[in-house]
Amino acid sequence: MTVLAVFRSRAQTLDFLSRLKASGVPAQAVSTPGEAGVGCGISARFDARFMERAKSLLAKRPYSSFAGFLRDGSDCRG
Repeated sequence: MTVLAVFRSRAQTLDFLSRLKASGVPAQAVSTPGEAGVGCGISARFDARFMERAKSLLAKRPYSSFAGFLRDGSDCRG
């Protein structure tokens, strides 16, 4: 199952994507689905088994534009 980390800023999306990859998480930049209601247009996609690592990376940086996670089309911020 894949997860999208959705941001309101393209720059912060790309920074987070870079940090995911540097920590060993296979991740890709993908188009943000319309139901996310966020205007940046790209999100970071990764496998759900890396969710805890992604949350840890988010906690280490002040990503002010982070909007949440989408998994199977549903909000899963926690």
